[in-house]
Amino acid sequence: MTVAVVTAGLATDWEAGLVEAFAGDGHGVHVVRRCVELSELLAAAATGIARAALVSSDLRGLDRDALTRCAVAGMAVVAVSTDAPEDLRRLRSLGIVHVVAPGDPPEQVADALARAASVTPQLATYDVADPLSALPAPTVPAAAETLAAVGDGRLVAVWGPTGAPGRTSVAVGVAAELAELGVPTLLVDADAYGGVVAQMLGLLDEAPGLAAACRLANNGMLDSEALTALTLRVRPRLQVLTGIARADRWPELRASSMETTLSVTRELAQIVVIDCGFCLEQDEELSFDTAAPRRNGATLTALACADTVLAVAAADPIGLQRFVRGVGELLDAVPTVVPVTVVNRVRDAVVGGGDAEREITAALDRFAGLSGVRFVPLDMAAYDEALASGRTLIEIAPQSPARLALQSIAAGIAGEAPPARRRRRLALRRR
Repeated sequence: MTVAVVTAGLATDWEAGLVEAFAGDGHGVHVVRRCVELSELLAAAATGIARAALVSSDLRGLDRDALTRCAVAGMAVVAVSTDAPEDLRRLRSLGIVHVVAPGDPPEQVADALARAASVTPQLATYDVADPLSALPAPTVPAAAETLAAVGDGRLVAVWGPTGAPGRTSVAVGVAAELAELGVPTLLVDADAYGGVVAQMLGLLDEAPGLAAACRLANNGMLDSEALTALTLRVRPRLQVLTGIARADRWPELRASSMETTLSVTRELAQIVVIDCGFCLEQDEELSFDTAAPRRNGATLTALACADTVLAVAAADPIGLQRFVRGVGELLDAVPTVVPVTVVNRVRDAVVGGGDAEREITAALDRFAGLSGVRFVPLDMAAYDEALASGRTLIEIAPQSPARLALQSIAAGIAGEAPPARRRRRLALRRR
């Protein structure tokens, strides 16, 4: 079967020779259009006239968004590039695995185009709506190339349903406690509805670091050195990647760019704590524009990439009801996740008397089948003082019950036993 191909950004004698060579019947490839600019390439992809594209690596505007639109149209991309290491690294970062060099013989170029066209272009899972996902999956050759994972750091996502159960306070507290335990930690504010990690820690957020990192990732230029320059250090072993403070900037946090950014963060720290947004809807599936970006792609990507998910619930009847329903949505959106339940702002009065922890444990076990619940007591005085001064509970109230609970959660994540003081306190409570 002959593979229909378009070219873009080449305009060289070598390209003309390829077109002439492919005009025969011996290569299994024929060129249906020669494009000059990226807009022409995307228009050709939208019409479905080609299954592969031969594109110059220097084509202006070639980034993850453009490659996603090509993938949505079912068109694979083969890049033409020199052997420059930086150029090859950028192409690999963008997800282009098939690369040929200028001057390669027609047989070699035709083979690369045929191999690229034989594999269904891969979309980021939560990047854009994909109506083709309802169709039967095509058979993928066993030799399909994949990109290797970057770094060996662990990702810990902190999520909770609507109603402000305290996702950010838990994320900041756990990250600070991990750093206090001597674990190099990176705190990422990935709340697409308006992150407040910078405000909680008294940091300037005029230039959100996560948005800048996603822009670099979209252009294939993000590495550990560039990401380090975008982070802010607030404690000896704690760095922060600030998020967007305005909800209307959510298109800057595309799912594919977010996935690349989180992959690079594994190189920067031993544990990466991600403060996620609350919403898990994927309603862009119903939109007319099938290539519409997904409003909650950043949150869904962070949850899918995470090694550990802390699911935060508010310790009151309304908060627990929202949490039980939200956990079901979480498991539907990311079936592979096994959340660790953290009940925040625990106090006996709101439960109606008795032992709040015992009552909440029984309710979550009965209505959601959740066990191993972790509790963080309410300490408004300590939280108010920390928020007013832009510091953490470690600095403001080291003996606060909330701080000791977060310390125990962090110790469990770091693989260490809870501190002796915390163990004695739990033993006294049991007695």
